[in-house]
Amino acid sequence: MADKTPTTRPTSSNVAEFLKKAAQVQVRAPDGKNGRLIFAMDATASRGPTWAQAMGIQTEMFQEAASVGGLDVQLAYYRGMMDFGASPWLGNAERMITLMRGVSVMAGNTQIERLLRHAAEEAKRGKVNAMVFIGDAVEESADQIAAAAGQLALRGVPVFIFHEGGMEPAGAVFRQIAQITKGAYCSFDASSAQQLRDLLKAVAIFAAGGRKALENYSKKAGGVVLKLTQQVSKP
Repeated sequence: MADKTPTTRPTSSNVAEFLKKAAQVQVRAPDGKNGRLIFAMDATASRGPTWAQAMGIQTEMFQEAASVGGLDVQLAYYRGMMDFGASPWLGNAERMITLMRGVSVMAGNTQIERLLRHAAEEAKRGKVNAMVFIGDAVEESADQIAAAAGQLALRGVPVFIFHEGGMEPAGAVFRQIAQITKGAYCSFDASSAQQLRDLLKAVAIFAAGGRKALENYSKKAGGVVLKLTQQVSKP
């Protein structure tokens, strides 16, 4: 399913909706153990032009999460001809950053259905509180992806999607994944790198420390995060 039609740049309203939904997700495990987050990346060649920038932003995300504590992360990615990888669950941000930086882009098709089914299998073995996915395209059957998202929803795993470029028809598929899993969708482009950076940090901090940690971060970050966190925090 190729991406041809551009969509609009992300607005404060869809970012507000993203954080509003994120705040409604209960990411803490009931037994007090660390929250667990799958961080998934499309590493196909179409992301090559922005890959270095994305690495920098995602590095900051893990560093912020580590400063709060309480979050274990699994890195998952796809690229090439059916090349798919997933790390062990790690609570050490530096180890995660090293693994992430070891991934390079490679030409190939998307494997979103496989990614969703992997997350569902992980959730069978132990509680997975959320999944973040960063990608730009969809080249698979929308119906098969929706079915895989449904299996993930049954396991209670919301998917928070950051859509690079915001192109259609991929955007429609990504929004459907977010809707089915009770997650959220937000598009971004090269001009919104700072916004993406702030949102990734906010989601990581929320997953690690809950709403209070997000509120504390927003006071330091200011700008769009502060404004939107104030909306999230309203009763």
